[in-house]
Amino acid sequence: MENTVLVTGATGVLGREVVRRLRGTGAPVRALTRRTALPEDPGVAWFTGDLAAGTGLDAALDGVRTVVHCASDARHFKQDVPAMENLLAAAERAGVGHVVNISIVGVDRIPYPYYAVKLQGERMLAASGLGWTNLRATQFPELLNAAFGVLSRLPVVPVPSGTVCQPVSQGEVADRLVELALGAPAGRVPDLAGPRVYPVAELARGWLWAAGKRRPVLAVRIPGRIGAAFRSGALTAPDRAVGRRTWEQYLAARFTR
Repeated sequence: MENTVLVTGATGVLGREVVRRLRGTGAPVRALTRRTALPEDPGVAWFTGDLAAGTGLDAALDGVRTVVHCASDARHFKQDVPAMENLLAAAERAGVGHVVNISIVGVDRIPYPYYAVKLQGERMLAASGLGWTNLRATQFPELLNAAFGVLSRLPVVPVPSGTVCQPVSQGEVADRLVELALGAPAGRVPDLAGPRVYPVAELARGWLWAAGKRRPVLAVRIPGRIGAAFRSGALTAPDRAVGRRTWEQYLAARFTR
């Protein structure tokens, strides 16, 4: 049976990188998006579907052997649970043999609502009876860039004090997801983290300098269990610093002078 691979969230930061890399493997590639105006993309079969509503999934999954699940919405994160439920049910109906899921380092250690939903999704996948693989990664530079872009509109850029991050290239995460999708179900695999751990304030100052913005950075103590988890280093995986592209390299490419 040919390994037809479907990517959910195919127009997102990570999903589009996965689609691009899968296209080069020679495997039949499908891409799922909520958009009704589908891209003209030779080598990729695009489908419109809504995971949270459960619409369009049976057509997209018909004949699919592997799913790479990249769809997530941090702004409306409560929808991720019904989205996972609908995906797993549709995958079972279609006879999918392998679901590869991307998650986040620290979801089991940080009591942040979005992380709790991601952890619930991991557990749902593991209990589904389907073949599965789960990869946790640290922060994507593109998402940090978006956050600093918003915060830099303020007179002062606030960041959580005592907190470190370990940015990993979304392209390198996509490479790993493609490798996993073309292999056998492996359960939870080792985390994927960037090459260096940075204080968040240092990341912010580096971004401001690269973007040509003059703003002071203010370290703010986050109270409660969430703040304590941030300060514990739970966002990082220093023993899994296998990524190669640094934050500085990302900034140099993002902000060409």
